Amino acid sequence: MSFYESTLLGRTEVAEGTMAFQFERPRDFVFKAGQYIDLTISGEQHAPSRRLTHTFSIASSPCEEDLVVTTRMRNTVFKQTLSNLPIGSRVQIEGPMGSFILHNNSAKPAVFLAGGIGIAPFLSILTYAAGEELRHSIVLFHANRSLQDAAFLDNLRKLERLNPRFRFVPTFTRMPSNNGSWKGKTGYISSEMLLTEVAITRGPIYYIAGPPTMVAAMRRTLGEVGVDEDDIRTEEFAGY
Repeated sequence: MSFYESTLLGRTEVAEGTMAFQFERPRDFVFKAGQYIDLTISGEQHAPSRRLTHTFSIASSPCEEDLVVTTRMRNTVFKQTLSNLPIGSRVQIEGPMGSFILHNNSAKPAVFLAGGIGIAPFLSILTYAAGEELRHSIVLFHANRSLQDAAFLDNLRKLERLNPRFRFVPTFTRMPSNNGSWKGKTGYISSEMLLTEVAITRGPIYYIAGPPTMVAAMRRTLGEVGVDEDDIRTEEFAGY
């Protein structure tokens, strides 16, 4: 495992209550799309020697200059400290880690199932796939409560336009039935939704990322449509 020094370059609100943080990418930091890091920052001003660490999937592509992580802003010591960290502050990165990466065989389609901020590793993979013109056929289902909660919605729509082999299927679980501005999917990702949007459910490699309860529910749903356990990869986002 390697440790790197980095600098906070900026922060951006990417959805209601969700922030993205941009960090300087260390010169020799090499990672694969979908991997994660441990980010360590100094504590509050009255206790600067206190070190705080949190795990983040990398949301940016290996082809991009900066490292981007994203998170729901909860009232935790780490997140409140990170939100108040001055631009230019030094941080420590450990990694990269993880095997939640796109399979090599482009003849096998990929189906991504994301819940909320679980979109982070998929954004990295999809940006990389578009930039490198990978041949994989990819369908992304992204479930959020509402349009305001959906991080990187415009980025994903842009990637869909750029990559003819990628299809984006957003769905919202708390969208009012009389909301005339939304014509797409509503409700949780279901077996019916999968059967409608995925031509052949047995064959693709399935990737699930989101809260533990969402990951467990998606495993059950995939079982209902006959997906083999060997064709499922998961990444749980606990504490987000």
